[in-house]
Amino acid sequence: MTETHIDPVCGMKVEEARAAGKVTHRDKTYWFCGKGCVARFEAEPEKYLKPKPAMVQIGGMAPATHVDPVCGMKVVEERAAGKVAYQGETYWFCGKGCVARFEAEPEKYLNVKPSMVQIGGMAPATHVDPVCGMKVVEERAAGKVTYKDKTYWFCCKGCVAKFEAEPEKYLNAKPVMVQIGGMMPAIHVDPVCGMNVEEARAAGKSVYKDKTYWFCSKGCVARFEADPERYLNPKPAPKESGDQSKVIYTCPMDPEVRQLGPGACPKCGMALEPLMATAEEGPNPELVDMTRRFVWSAVLTAPIFALMISAMLPGMPLQALLGKWEVPLEFALATVVVFWGGAPFFERAWRSVANRSLNMFTLISIGTGAAYFYSVAVWLIRGSREVYFEPAAGITVLVLLGQVLELRARGRVSGAIRELLRLKPETARLVKNGVEKDVPLAVVAVGDVLRVLPGQRVPVDGTVLEGSSSVDESMLTGEPVPVDKGPGMVVSGGTLNGAGSFLMRAERVGSETVLARIVQLVSEAQRSRPPVQRLADRVSGLFVPAVLAVSLVTFLAWYFLGPAPQMTHALVNAVAVVIIACPCALGLATPMSVMVATGRGATAGLLIRDAAALETLDKVDTVVIDKTGTLTEGKPALTSIEPLGAWRPEELLALAASVERSSEHSLAAAILAAADERGLAAPAAEEFRVRPGKGVMGRVQGRRVLLGTEALLAEEGVDAAPVAAVAERVRGTGQTAALVAVDGAAVGVLGLADPVKPSAAAAVAQLKAEGLRVVMLTGDSKATAARVASSTGIDEVLAEVLPADKAAAVARLQKEGRKVAMAGDGINDAPALAQADVGIAMGAGTGAAIESAAVILLRDDLAGLVRARRLGRATLGNIRQNLFFAFVYNLLGVPVAGGILYPFFGLLLSPMIASAAMTFSSLSVISNALRLRRLKL
Repeated sequence: MTETHIDPVCGMKVEEARAAGKVTHRDKTYWFCGKGCVARFEAEPEKYLKPKPAMVQIGGMAPATHVDPVCGMKVVEERAAGKVAYQGETYWFCGKGCVARFEAEPEKYLNVKPSMVQIGGMAPATHVDPVCGMKVVEERAAGKVTYKDKTYWFCCKGCVAKFEAEPEKYLNAKPVMVQIGGMMPAIHVDPVCGMNVEEARAAGKSVYKDKTYWFCSKGCVARFEADPERYLNPKPAPKESGDQSKVIYTCPMDPEVRQLGPGACPKCGMALEPLMATAEEGPNPELVDMTRRFVWSAVLTAPIFALMISAMLPGMPLQALLGKWEVPLEFALATVVVFWGGAPFFERAWRSVANRSLNMFTLISIGTGAAYFYSVAVWLIRGSREVYFEPAAGITVLVLLGQVLELRARGRVSGAIRELLRLKPETARLVKNGVEKDVPLAVVAVGDVLRVLPGQRVPVDGTVLEGSSSVDESMLTGEPVPVDKGPGMVVSGGTLNGAGSFLMRAERVGSETVLARIVQLVSEAQRSRPPVQRLADRVSGLFVPAVLAVSLVTFLAWYFLGPAPQMTHALVNAVAVVIIACPCALGLATPMSVMVATGRGATAGLLIRDAAALETLDKVDTVVIDKTGTLTEGKPALTSIEPLGAWRPEELLALAASVERSSEHSLAAAILAAADERGLAAPAAEEFRVRPGKGVMGRVQGRRVLLGTEALLAEEGVDAAPVAAVAERVRGTGQTAALVAVDGAAVGVLGLADPVKPSAAAAVAQLKAEGLRVVMLTGDSKATAARVASSTGIDEVLAEVLPADKAAAVARLQKEGRKVAMAGDGINDAPALAQADVGIAMGAGTGAAIESAAVILLRDDLAGLVRARRLGRATLGNIRQNLFFAFVYNLLGVPVAGGILYPFFGLLLSPMIASAAMTFSSLSVISNALRLRRLKL
């Protein structure tokens, strides 16, 4: 397996063997996916090696990346093939074809049903093109054909024509893709690229070890014949915790700082940490180094402190023993401790001066350096024994201890991501040619059939083919109740299978799985910065110069105004001021809380895309909620059966289901589902006909059945008067009335409606209990909206709002001074989600909605909205506590270190005590942030 690199221009993964080009810059080689990326890099290499932070969509700020409304692909503005302005909004496209389709029928693509993106949600309404085997979404199909009472969807007009010419050829083809029980498939998988290849259309074939393989192109044939074992038995990918020099590291305080391999931040001097957490924690090289320096420095410092304590005892036994060698011994030991143990501090201090970014290591180096060099000077020049080698060495040891404790605590911050990553199993059970074998997860490809055994974790995202079980999805959705899974249902990688066993088809693998996308989004959010961080940034920018000025004033005041010995007091207090005023706690206050909170949210089914959303959620006073798909299930269901006379409800439903079995209407699916739930036999109707907009009809076991509106019954000569009152009553409750007539007589009414989600009413009640104003925003009729509002407890309803006007409705609330959170799931909700102060998308919603939202609810219910609100409030409160700790330590510690209490109480603060206080301030901030891991949502 060739080595994989990241294209520094576009960020795509590139295999060396398949790279379009490579460039060597500053003794390092970079690989690229296309010639365009090569040219851009050669023109401005530094632009891509030191990129600015990615643009984040907050509130009304335009994102750098959009979703093509036609095909659903992500499109970067500067690389878009075109853009179109429509009803005040601009849309970007991946190709000219998508531009043309959108301009011809914009409403077709802006008002489609949710079907594009699924994060922990249900699969979209897709079909398999019987000609080419591609997946086709109903709304975007190039055509459909009804044959023998069954409808087939197609990806292009060519497939439609081929099917209409020879339908039996494609419907009676041999099994495709999967080979079970020795049956020979008509379509094979190219072992090189993984594409499906039809024998008749294969570009070539190759026989290896008495087995024939088919290929999509001559290139794949050549690669396979050159090294067949490479593709038939690929080696597992290297573990994530491999070569640290190839891992991107960043700074928690300055997330724009990124480099390959570990090191120190050039701005703040803090140890860098991996940009992406890994499942295997592995040894932190910075922690290993600091621990080694701390241990040896502590050993060397112990004799210095022994001499200091001995000097306080009667008889001075050690001093008498050492005589004139006492100070040289302290000098030798302190020199090793200060300049070897404290070498990283001096290196970072020098870098801070060179970069004009003074930081905590600037202060530490000045403090320890001043004590050390002053001691050397008075010993060599004056021969004095009044030296301060023990503070210099002691401060170094305490700061090293602080670094060790801080690095260990920081390592626990990414614990939530590591827990998610550990959900991914290392192997999967592949079913091929009727044989099952365990293979490394890295070799699983889209289309593979896998078996999931009881108690195992689902390896990748896919669809259940055979068998059933209950699956625990709690680590992805926060919902503790296992979900029953059967054929046709979606399963997500990392979830835990129960007692059953099932076969599944892999549909998303590697970085495309739900789990991988969650980890990526959380990692990106952890590096973002909320607006409250600006306060800490402003203070930090002036902090170090101000501390140095205070230290200088302290030295001068004690030297000229203090009691004897003036130099001793001046030096000790000035050093204490410099040491205790460490800005590290101030810089860590916000990032630590954000990192822990976003990780905690991920384990509770909340994806926070940007830290600003956490702060905004705390300030929100109005929640606007879309109806369809957000408050309701988003698909109709049979809610009532109203038979007349002697007709029984089951008879009425069975006849209706028989007629609807050949229908494509969304209401047909609801009627069929209700019949299946009741176990009713519903054979397909004969003489089936559709009257668009009016209903359907057919003959069921000799009976002529009509199902639809009054207009349909009137056209067929049926008197609808007997059921008119019933139909009106059903409509009055917000349901859709479907009239049923049998053999020329109206016999009943079926009521259908989009049911309200079970969690909706409780979620609305909790939001109102927290003092939030809850508003429903929908394009549906006022009667339907009123029914849903009544059942969920919402008092304020904005109904019959066009998709283009939803953003304007949110803007009106904002003009009233409201902080608005918007929850929605459809493409038509995307503008409103972007307009809101914080957009919240349902995980099963469309890609446009998810791209426009700052918060994604993985589990498709509104209880997540309440959890998101609580997480935001807790996070901002935690940040405020951290900032309080940081400011209090400095506001109280600096004056005390300067000697403000000496005139009143005779108290002075030792530099070593100041060093311990500095360490404790950082640890208190990190420990307080870690409390969010236990937050109950």
